[in-house]
Amino acid sequence: MYLSGAGHEQGQGRGHVLVVAGDAAVRRRVVQLAPSANVAALAMVPGSVLLGSDVPCDTVCLDGARDPNTVLTRLRVAAATRGPLLVYLSGRLTVDRRGGGLCFALAGTTAGTVRYSALPWEWLGAELRGRPAGLTTVVVDLVADKSAWPLLQEYASLPVSGSAEVYGVVSPPAFAPAAVGAAVSGYTRHWIEQLRRGPGRPANVQVHALAVSAAALPPGTLVLPTARELGMRPGPHHEPGHPPQAHGPHRSPHPEQPQQPATAPPAPVSVPGSGSGDPRPFIHALAVEGRHGEAAGMARVWEEHVLQTCGHASPEAIGWAEIRADLARMAGDFPSATRLWIGAGQARLARQGAGAMEVHAAAAGALYCWAQLRDRALVLEFGPELVALLRVLPLPDPRHLRLAEQRLEALRTPDRPGALHP
Repeated sequence: MYLSGAGHEQGQGRGHVLVVAGDAAVRRRVVQLAPSANVAALAMVPGSVLLGSDVPCDTVCLDGARDPNTVLTRLRVAAATRGPLLVYLSGRLTVDRRGGGLCFALAGTTAGTVRYSALPWEWLGAELRGRPAGLTTVVVDLVADKSAWPLLQEYASLPVSGSAEVYGVVSPPAFAPAAVGAAVSGYTRHWIEQLRRGPGRPANVQVHALAVSAAALPPGTLVLPTARELGMRPGPHHEPGHPPQAHGPHRSPHPEQPQQPATAPPAPVSVPGSGSGDPRPFIHALAVEGRHGEAAGMARVWEEHVLQTCGHASPEAIGWAEIRADLARMAGDFPSATRLWIGAGQARLARQGAGAMEVHAAAAGALYCWAQLRDRALVLEFGPELVALLRVLPLPDPRHLRLAEQRLEALRTPDRPGALHP
């Protein structure tokens, strides 16, 4: 254990940072997560930067602790602080086989000693529960073992405390590390990099969203907060208990607007609002800056959460598919954009009917992106579904359907003039 700024009597408003390294996650003798390296790297960041506050603060780092009561004591002291609090946990999640509860494995914890050598996860929530809302942040970089992962899948989250903002990732068991031998994990490393970019300290949700998008997380990773949990946070653009609706492209109130010529791109995705719980402004900013890979990666992560929490046919899921479609268009990836726009149009058609403005807008996006394709095989691959979609819509300008049909027919007959030049 090592401390920074400790030894002073806690005054009103004094902040606290508690950083804890648990047991390493190892698979086939390969280290998947090295908590000690994560904690050491995080300890190099000034406490004021970690907290996002200029108040005096104490920093306590626990590395190698084997007694859960030692960790509980430090957690209790941290929770008693009157100012802002950041708790960071990195390590392995496991399950107490007798009690069936999640536990944070400490150094040396084995399957047979969990009950005595690991910190019950519910202890964390119990200690933080009494703190005022808005003063507590919990950041986790964890790996769930084979006993803990099914429980997390059942929860579809990692509950901590209603008074705390929780950010982080929980990787599934049995994944191969992105880089064997890498010391600091991707999520923690990118979290630190975002804090150091300066000059202004970004909001936690922005740091988290950018870290997630850049970290090359293993497939299936549980990202916290989930989309539903974000939606339940109070903010200027939504009320508690009502998840925000995922927005697709900005649309004119006039139904004629989506039927624009195929030479004109559809209106770009609108990412309204800058509330602290909305990742879309950050995704849009990345795309505008030309960081298309990061933007697409972040959008995929959030779409996956919406699919898990709201369902594949939900308006939220369709909205995220539309966001991904327009991000692909902005990146010049017209095959992906065409596929995503067609899928969104089909989903909206099934849900809303042929007269809905959103269906026409999705069809317009698909038609534009399909018109940009120059690969004959791709045009033929996507053309039939696009034409089928256009045929069921009451198009104000029938020329769009007619031109799409003619292009598709020409490419199906290679000997026709112009057929090789879509």
